[in-house]
Amino acid sequence: MRKRIIVANWKMNMNISTASIYLNNLNKRTTIHRNLEVIIGPALTLLYPLSLEIDHRKFSLAAQNGYFKDQGAFTGEVSFAMLKGLVKYAIIGHSERRIYFNEDHQLIRDKVAAATRNEIIPILCIGENKSERVANDTKRVVADQLNSALYNLTSDEVAKMVIAYEPVWAISTFGGEIPKPSDIQKVIDYIRFQISELYGAKVASSTRVLYGGSVNSDSITAYLALDGCDGALVGGASLNYLEFSKIIEKGYLIDKLA
Repeated sequence: MRKRIIVANWKMNMNISTASIYLNNLNKRTTIHRNLEVIIGPALTLLYPLSLEIDHRKFSLAAQNGYFKDQGAFTGEVSFAMLKGLVKYAIIGHSERRIYFNEDHQLIRDKVAAATRNEIIPILCIGENKSERVANDTKRVVADQLNSALYNLTSDEVAKMVIAYEPVWAISTFGGEIPKPSDIQKVIDYIRFQISELYGAKVASSTRVLYGGSVNSDSITAYLALDGCDGALVGGASLNYLEFSKIIEKGYLIDKLA
């Protein structure tokens, strides 16, 4: 049985002081759930101090980025080799990285491979923008992003990773349209179909697939109720510990009912 996960992507927010206060408040409002994993993705500068403070029975840490070379003369970069042992997960291919930093298929493929060889589980973000959706191009975009990112991986490695379907048109930063659950269901099914075609049905049934796109405590239940949806990637709503604790609790309740 796949373990449900809720991921907080803090993006470029908080400093050491505010992050510590947040974590303390969230910890008070979060209980240990055997079948639910909560992942915190803070800025790079916060990873080490939070790793000393975090209750690892309740939370795991994720990096928001990493460089695909393990070492070398790359001023300002931090490699996945440097993050090994500090984080369990890494968010790779997020729409903001693709849009603002021009990360292409090849770079994302190399980052996924680098995270994997350094024993960090990739949370691979894929999804179409509004114009691609209007052109009924969702399946092609999703397939291209998925297939290229998984190119260098074995079936065992794919089975352990996380895929986050993140339609750009549903993210508040880029318009924030509210998607129909039926639209999300179709893409989740298609992602599993693509993995099955590449690696077989067993791998497709093991890989965790999340939804991300302006998720909040009001919408989370509908998304988690979708067949094959294993959790959520939460952006802005994860910056408020009260709101995020509600999302965690609803994730736990859905899991209890399943």
